[in-house]
Amino acid sequence: MVKETIYQHFRAEESTTVTELGTLIAQAQTEYRPILTHFLNPRERFIAETLVHEDNRVKLAAEGLVPNAERQRMLFYPDYYEPVLADFELALLEVKYPVKFATLKHSQILGALMNSGIKREVIGDIITDGSRWQLIADQQFSRFLQTQIENVGRIKVRLSELEPSAVVIPLDEWQEEQVSVSSLRIDVLVAAVYHLSRNRAKELLNNKLIHLNWMLLDKPDHEIAVYDVVSVRGFGRFKLEEIRGLSKKEKIRVVVAVLKK
Repeated sequence: MVKETIYQHFRAEESTTVTELGTLIAQAQTEYRPILTHFLNPRERFIAETLVHEDNRVKLAAEGLVPNAERQRMLFYPDYYEPVLADFELALLEVKYPVKFATLKHSQILGALMNSGIKREVIGDIITDGSRWQLIADQQFSRFLQTQIENVGRIKVRLSELEPSAVVIPLDEWQEEQVSVSSLRIDVLVAAVYHLSRNRAKELLNNKLIHLNWMLLDKPDHEIAVYDVVSVRGFGRFKLEEIRGLSKKEKIRVVVAVLKK
């Protein structure tokens, strides 16, 4: 069980995540065996790491198949256990399509996957080396996806499962930037990262075009925390990686990684 005092360290809307992860950690401890999560985003993994730090009887490991994967599965396990790759139950699927005649985008592939009826939590990263596209998925859903995904938009495709060692080296499209802001409010950060006015940022929020950690957000005064991922439709995504303190002008200096649309 999660101690009540732990909840105060997280947002109210994260309480469900805290409870769910705390339950899995307790299960690993009481049943003395490894327990696997679904794919977690960076903020969820930060919560998991914080909870494990509170209970040193359980260890954790994370795996997303590619270095620095944004979405990873976590394994909570007792001291005696030594995790191996197979424990994470990951499937590597390659998107076969007519490379010479068609171009795919991350958003198109994700859209096709979501339209199949599965939940986002069973899909890890969608990656490309510039021509080949691959995705990492929960092993239990590999066969389902191979039979259900036949088109991405108007492009005919086929999913083929490969050995994990066949994963491509993904293009690193994240660009690290330092910005100075007056506060960590989401409208302030969106405006700073994309060089917009505050009014334009609030407009995007009001039009339901901004997601925080894959959840719709419409509160301009919501404060961003380290490891949060913000998605802005039409612009791309960014994640808050570090808060570096105040500048001489009393501005908050932050480091963000930006993924352009």
